[in-house]
Amino acid sequence: MPKLKTKSSVKKRFKITATGKVKAGHGFKRHNLACKSQKMKRQNRRTMVLTDMDARTVKQWTPYGLG
Repeated sequence: MPKLKTKSSVKKRFKITATGKVKAGHGFKRHNLACKSQKMKRQNRRTMVLTDMDARTVKQWTPYGLG
């Protein structure tokens, strides 16, 4: 069997925790920040844990996990 490739974009954007959850950065923080509330900009600084369905999709793109 040939080796499976990991999607390069997933390597850059996601981290997998020790318990198997997938962490990702928030969106909506690159431009047009003047019209967004300060609360939204502050909360989007942190990473978030993806839902189970989204995490399952990301894990399919990383057949051997993220190192």
